[in-house]
Amino acid sequence: MGSLMSRERVARRIAAAAAYGGGGIGLLGVGLAGVLLTEAKLAEIQLNTLHGEPPQADGLYGQAFARDVGQPPLRMGVLGDSTAAGFGVDRGRDTPGALLAGGIAAMAERLVQLTVVAVNGAASDDLERQLVTLLEAEPELDIALIMVGANDVTQRIKLADSVRILGDTVRRLRSAGAEVVVGTCPDLGTIEPVRPPLRTIARRASRQLAAAQTIAVVDAGGRSVSLGALLGPEFDHRPEMFASDRYHPSAQGYQTAAMAMLPSLCAALGVWPEEGRPDTFRGEGVLPVTEAAARAAGRGGTEVAGAEVLGADSGPRGRWALLKHRRRHTLPAETSETADTGGTGGTGGTGGTGGASRERESTSGNSHATIADAGAT
Repeated sequence: MGSLMSRERVARRIAAAAAYGGGGIGLLGVGLAGVLLTEAKLAEIQLNTLHGEPPQADGLYGQAFARDVGQPPLRMGVLGDSTAAGFGVDRGRDTPGALLAGGIAAMAERLVQLTVVAVNGAASDDLERQLVTLLEAEPELDIALIMVGANDVTQRIKLADSVRILGDTVRRLRSAGAEVVVGTCPDLGTIEPVRPPLRTIARRASRQLAAAQTIAVVDAGGRSVSLGALLGPEFDHRPEMFASDRYHPSAQGYQTAAMAMLPSLCAALGVWPEEGRPDTFRGEGVLPVTEAAARAAGRGGTEVAGAEVLGADSGPRGRWALLKHRRRHTLPAETSETADTGGTGGTGGTGGTGGASRERESTSGNSHATIADAGAT
């Protein structure tokens, strides 16, 4: 309970600083951040680090529904870091954007046009460039997915600035008519080669950032999905979930992440089965957004979205939010086979449309794996 309250308090401070321009607030002192970054770079030496670019995933998904006349394709965009782009797999159809586009097509029974502008190594300060690129390519976007945060921690970006940029990005996408789902910062404390006590510092920093991201996303009119991790101890039991660097997801790992996010994306579009009232036995309910954000950061696959209570969207402790653990469905078997991307792509393909990949220094040159906690249901 104490750690939950502390996470809520720090997340509230970061979100407030982001809203009012206090960019100096961070989670780690400069010295500790430097040590953490050094430790992570040493850990990189122990990994078989992958190189190249994510495979091409842009294209049209759901060809089985191409015969439906009068139904234009849903337009979907993906922004963020290397896990948003699908780094670590060889085929475009195995990236999270492709898996989710196929899943949405199956649920909506409509074609989905996917545009990926996420790039390797990106942090939140690259979202402005990605947003411009995306809206130039798809000015009438229906839904956007953002997965970002790990590099913000390791690159010592002022986290209030990071949260402010994310909130502004969500707000601009909403103003453009798009629904927005954000996969929040993964738990960096699960990276196996990072040793205690830095592992504890990394876990605390990433969860606090994830909670602050959720507050900003909900305030901007989007919804968040917390991304826990299967790295660390789980790696020994499920090595098939990871690419050869033990760092980024494998095709199966990305499918696990996609299964966690698909219900929220479909719900945002109004094509997910109605689940009824929040199930208190599963930890669901309407809470102040700061409390909902803190709870979600500790459990992967948890959705947080704006809510109303008695006709009001806020109460004495701020905005109300609905915390849900949406029931997952297996991705339709045909989703990975329904894309027309003009080529399956490969490790030398591009990770976005029309945007030059900007290389940045990070723990491995790319972002950390962001995989939803498979234990949540």
